[in-house]
Amino acid sequence: MAHSEWAEKDYYEDLGVSSTASAEEIKKAYRKIARENHPDANPGDTAAEERFKKASEAYSVVGDKEKRAEYDELKRVLASGFGGSSYGSSFGAGGAGYGANFGGNFGSSNFGSGFNVSDLFGDDATSGGFGDVFSGLFGERGGQGAQRAQRTQRNRGADVETELTLEFREATKGVTVPIRLTKPEPCESCHGSGAKAGTSSQNCGTCNGSGMVSENRGTFGFSRPCADCSGTGSVIKDKCPDCSGTGRTTQSRTITVRVPAGVVDGQKVRLAGQGSAGQRGKPAGDLFVTVHVKPDKVFSRDGDDLKLTVPVSYPELVLGGAVTVPTLASKVRVRIPAGTQDGTTLRVRGHGVNKRNGASGDLLVTVKVAVPKNLDEGAMSALRKYSEEEKRSGFDPREGWEGN
Repeated sequence: MAHSEWAEKDYYEDLGVSSTASAEEIKKAYRKIARENHPDANPGDTAAEERFKKASEAYSVVGDKEKRAEYDELKRVLASGFGGSSYGSSFGAGGAGYGANFGGNFGSSNFGSGFNVSDLFGDDATSGGFGDVFSGLFGERGGQGAQRAQRTQRNRGADVETELTLEFREATKGVTVPIRLTKPEPCESCHGSGAKAGTSSQNCGTCNGSGMVSENRGTFGFSRPCADCSGTGSVIKDKCPDCSGTGRTTQSRTITVRVPAGVVDGQKVRLAGQGSAGQRGKPAGDLFVTVHVKPDKVFSRDGDDLKLTVPVSYPELVLGGAVTVPTLASKVRVRIPAGTQDGTTLRVRGHGVNKRNGASGDLLVTVKVAVPKNLDEGAMSALRKYSEEEKRSGFDPREGWEGN
């Protein structure tokens, strides 16, 4: 979307949020509209498709931190009367008539060699606040090289976010998953150039390809985006009919996402250049995939270590023994030393989650006594006999307990 068209758009209204909404509020609003009006969910519903496109266009601007700042600044400038060839009543018509809103006569005779804009607006005039506005309006952002770099960044495609849900074991091992997205892609007819097939864009003669024009108004020199090329530095005489010269069309396609081994719930995977296509062949944004991991019935995680709890009998803890427990790959035998206490965690090296350096975390096995609910008379008799022998031996399970 060219900057000249931003003036006619109210992106906050298209998303149903206020201009002071936080980035998170904007994201939530866009996701809600996208889910409800996605073309795949509303086949043949042109009204829903139009709402989806408007929301996508709005989010590509106000959902991007830098573009939102430029959009807000443009709206502020237009609201204060700095649009077109007129700079509005805030500054008056000429160099000597800038006075009312600045508390005095801004005629050239009042500007001595020691004039400093901070004398009028305070320290904020040069460090944020008015300084940001003045640097944009008065061309204090470097030469044409810097302007071209800024223009490229402005026209870069917006980042796209989506979500993916994996099973616990898929997340620990890593997996490649196809996902389907609907987003701006390079126009297939013009290959992203925006120009009609057989033609090409031309260097803008007004700004000589810089994307910016400068003019003097009394004391001040103003630098603003070129109106003839919308700040792009190039003009298209014959626009591509399929994309109206933007170089982009909304398309659906399948993208393969490789999720690395060991990803945790809530982690984001970044795919560079897989976001929305940039204007007129400019670089695409990035795709960020938020991974959600389902809990597992057996395993849980502690960093790169796997954790599980295995039921054991009281004799297994007292006499010692071995139990077979599952791992991500197969199974492993774990030795229980004689006299192990209930709730003890035994560590099995190298059977946890794979690390990036090729090593693996550990498997942490916690033993928990399972108490039988039903015993036959023979087992009950043996247990009573054991209890008597236990008392004769002097064993007191509550010895040292603070409740005694």
